[in-house]
Amino acid sequence: MSEEYYRIRRLPPYVFAEVNAMKAAARARGEDIIDLGMGNPDGMPPRHVIEKLAEVAHSPTAHRYSASMGIKGLRKAQADYYQRRFNVTLDPDREVCVTLGSKEGFANLAQAITAPGDVVLTPNPSYPIHHFGFIIAGAAIRSIPAAPGPLFFEKLELAMRYTVPRPKVLVIGYPSNPTAYVADLQFYKDIIAFAKQADLTVISDLAYAEIYFGDEPTPSILEVEGARDIAVEFTSMSKTYSMAGWRMGFAVGNEKMIAALKRVKSYLDYGAFTPIQAAAVAALNGPQDIVEENRQLYKKRRDVMVEAFGRAGWDIPVPAASMFAWAPIPEQFAHLGSMEFSKKLLTDAHVAVAPGIGFGEEGEGHVRLALVENEQRLRQAARGVKVMLAAG
Repeated sequence: MSEEYYRIRRLPPYVFAEVNAMKAAARARGEDIIDLGMGNPDGMPPRHVIEKLAEVAHSPTAHRYSASMGIKGLRKAQADYYQRRFNVTLDPDREVCVTLGSKEGFANLAQAITAPGDVVLTPNPSYPIHHFGFIIAGAAIRSIPAAPGPLFFEKLELAMRYTVPRPKVLVIGYPSNPTAYVADLQFYKDIIAFAKQADLTVISDLAYAEIYFGDEPTPSILEVEGARDIAVEFTSMSKTYSMAGWRMGFAVGNEKMIAALKRVKSYLDYGAFTPIQAAAVAALNGPQDIVEENRQLYKKRRDVMVEAFGRAGWDIPVPAASMFAWAPIPEQFAHLGSMEFSKKLLTDAHVAVAPGIGFGEEGEGHVRLALVENEQRLRQAARGVKVMLAAG
């Protein structure tokens, strides 16, 4: 038993673990740590959603196993959401699968559609599951830029031309975690055109679909004609409806990939607790006030953070979407790197952030700040930062 397990060998040490351990130790000493490190929403779902959860939980039949693909009513509710939000028509039976959060669905799709040795193109920096879902499945990763634009396609073209074996899958995610980059519909049209010509499968992560701060709503890649020939898209109820702990997500799009995901899931799990799924139906089909409320909440927090941290001496680029800010390390601390700067920020300012290196080597030099504390706490965090910056 001295040899390490194959898949464990392919996983590096968890980058965030050291900062998390320091955070826990500081709190154990009674220190007040303002935690901007994890994208963990601090709000509650709407009352009618919680009431539906409780109502269905009282049913004697609600406690049995549920189908791994999700109940029919929830798949239909997600299809209806795509129809009204993106004008995209989906078949609830063949083109929608309920997942235990988008993270689980992403990992299981990676298992379903890739084999050891396959090459997958993933953005760098990016949310870790975009890389490691495929690494755990045995695939190899080649990085492409996270920012949409001309350089993206230049690097994509080079990756297709010089990678052996030829890449099979392209992963994208906008609004992006951690960078908050956004993409427009023309970018998605260009992606689909390129992918079809290159025989690439596309996986789009749209977890932050409803957290945008401009006048233009976030588009879906499935709005592009022919996208469903080659693309699957993941969405999540975690941020939109403040249901992170409920673990409710969806995969929609290409029928063949959805069927593969359902088949793998049928061997690995049963569906989420039925009352949770029924409550998710109530969220999708019921009043949508919380969607706009959460959008405005994160926008106000974004504005407070940018203004307060800016006055403290740390200029943070204004994110156009998502619940994150992607901030360059202040110049006087740039030599530390993102991990050591995150530790210093925790020790000296009592503020926890996520080191950029945890999202890929291209994330070095940045940290991610999550908009998960109220405005008063964000201003308190800025005061701690100001003291630290003044001390040098």
